[in-house]
Amino acid sequence: MNVGFPSRVAASSCALCVAGLLVLAPAAPAARTRPPDPGTPAGPETTGPPPSPLHRSGTQVRPRPGTPGPPAVSALSWVVADALTGEVLAAHDAHRRLPPASTLKILFALAVLPVLPGGIRHTVREEELAGIGPGSSLVGVAENRTYRVTDLWHGVFLGSGNDAVRVLSALSGGRRDTIARMQAEARELGAHDTRVLSPDGYDEPGQVSSAYDLAVFGRAGLRNPDFARYCATVDAYFPGRDGGTYGIRNTNRLLTGTDGVRPYPGLIGVKNGYTAGAGNTLVAAARRRTRTLVVSVMNPRTGGASAVYEEARALLDWGFRAAGRVDPVGSLDALRARPPAGPGPVSGAVPVVAARPGQDGPGWPETGLVAGAAGLGAGAVVVLLRLAGSRIERE
Repeated sequence: MNVGFPSRVAASSCALCVAGLLVLAPAAPAARTRPPDPGTPAGPETTGPPPSPLHRSGTQVRPRPGTPGPPAVSALSWVVADALTGEVLAAHDAHRRLPPASTLKILFALAVLPVLPGGIRHTVREEELAGIGPGSSLVGVAENRTYRVTDLWHGVFLGSGNDAVRVLSALSGGRRDTIARMQAEARELGAHDTRVLSPDGYDEPGQVSSAYDLAVFGRAGLRNPDFARYCATVDAYFPGRDGGTYGIRNTNRLLTGTDGVRPYPGLIGVKNGYTAGAGNTLVAAARRRTRTLVVSVMNPRTGGASAVYEEARALLDWGFRAAGRVDPVGSLDALRARPPAGPGPVSGAVPVVAARPGQDGPGWPETGLVAGAAGLGAGAVVVLLRLAGSRIERE
């Protein structure tokens, strides 16, 4: 029997290129209805499987006798799911469409990581940094400075740098192509609440996602070894304007244990975010013994800047206690175009290693190889076309 708790608060010119583009930007499913206005709970889709409890308002959980319900938290929307099976253990307004802030960089990484090997070196041009929104989080990318793609990914995952996102977008086809690739990736994963207007998550009217979609993105990221390494990295060195380097630290306080937030035992990423329009958002994954959970938390209404971490902590604690003692209320695979392939995030095939300062980051991601020779060839064409005038080296 489903138990519903009332809401506590009001909330991707030749046949090779064509083959590569089909890999990088898979066709979206059949046309869907127009999304409702941001901030409203999303109703069931007009096509696809029957509505699940996750499309209902309020808290959805199916505890077995003697199992307590999830903690009372103030977030407008949240999800607790098993990262291996995709089963949703509990959720609150899971499909409510809200601004995602920098957690949208998870989707950016899913769409762009496979096309940009970490060993590429690129000298940043001034125009690649133009138009960054006021108040954006920046890692310190400078024009006329040469960076490895690995450096730029550290800037995205650790410093949440919109400047690093801008340069990586330019290298992968430009802003418009990047947004299209991200949107196609979301549809392929069954994340139909997400509308991408800015690759970095900077507030744009109409740009939305949901706790359900963010959990889908976080889980998908953990299946990519490069993503898993980056999102678990605590500290790294970043190239400075003067030719030296400086240290950067991951802004995910639940990972680093900074600013009064205790680190969460077993945490393996994923990404936090904040904008004035979105409030604080977070996707976090943690592992205990053989189980990995992923939680997404959007816009806590009380408790200040640390609330998103403490509410995620409480939901993770509950999830580890309740796993096996609740019946799922839905699945992160329910709306995807096809079943996931490849190793699961807790199978042992996906190493999660926190890189330390001076340690080289990943190169060719394993998940990029599954596309085969056609995808690899097309990816190389895209990179070469975008990097005219740039110096490409291998580490």
